[in-house]
Amino acid sequence: MADVTTPPQNADTPKGLALAVTAYVLWGFLPLYMKAMAHIGPVEIVAHRIIWSVPLAGLLLIALGRTRDLRAALRDPKMLGMACLTAALISVNWAIYVWAIASGNALDAALGYYINPLFSIALGSLLLREPLNKTQMVAVGLAAMGVLVLVVQAGSLPWAALGLMLSWGFYAFFKRSLPIGPNQGFLLEVLILLIPALAYVTWLGAQGSGHFGLVAEDTLLLAGAGIVTAVPLLVYANGAKLVRLSTMGILQYIAPTMIFITAIAVFGEQIDRGRMIAFPLIWAALVVYSIPMIRQMRAQA
Repeated sequence: MADVTTPPQNADTPKGLALAVTAYVLWGFLPLYMKAMAHIGPVEIVAHRIIWSVPLAGLLLIALGRTRDLRAALRDPKMLGMACLTAALISVNWAIYVWAIASGNALDAALGYYINPLFSIALGSLLLREPLNKTQMVAVGLAAMGVLVLVVQAGSLPWAALGLMLSWGFYAFFKRSLPIGPNQGFLLEVLILLIPALAYVTWLGAQGSGHFGLVAEDTLLLAGAGIVTAVPLLVYANGAKLVRLSTMGILQYIAPTMIFITAIAVFGEQIDRGRMIAFPLIWAALVVYSIPMIRQMRAQA
């Protein structure tokens, strides 16, 4: 795996491509796992995702010999404060995602992750004063039109999609300010969330409303939630260092496309008139957004 000091790649490596594609495919299959826990509350699932991610991420960091940065971060109030913010954002993102899958809104989850790269562009323009070129302006405009169609058709905002977009977009934005490696950063975040997660699970157990330890299947699924949470994130974080940013920009559509197909073919969700208009607009926006990246990849090849 790439070291935290490894400079960004100017070329795609076979290892990097394999890691990146693996991460996005694992995320694409995640709805199937979450759907199996649809009878369990989203907050309880998120709590177990946090609890069981800690030993996995911790063992990996020990094996890589990179615990020094984590210890330094725990003693730095500024870094700890930023990690608390990113930890809160990722936990909100997980909760919305779990709820969307369980409640029959997987299509909205796919929509949220389709829009996310375009939201990141808009966020960079607004907060970092990064100028938008004409292609990016067209892409963001098409995506905004897609969301507007959904609002007009449904008479309300697509809250799940927007919640996922906002939480992940701001998570990625603030994550840039966290001067720590991806493996260390992930462990730091789940360690921050560990105490409230343990407290919530303990409270559920005392109330007799928890699912862990009652039925073998539920217990295994909840314990495995840590694996399906930590593994794709760690694989992605290390693969991203071994491929070009433009390549990652193209590969990121794998997961929402798999979620979209799963929602229709497996979960039986329906595409209403609003979605029939909105999704093509979003896809058109992504095509426009991707054209410069594809041209750049060809030129560099």
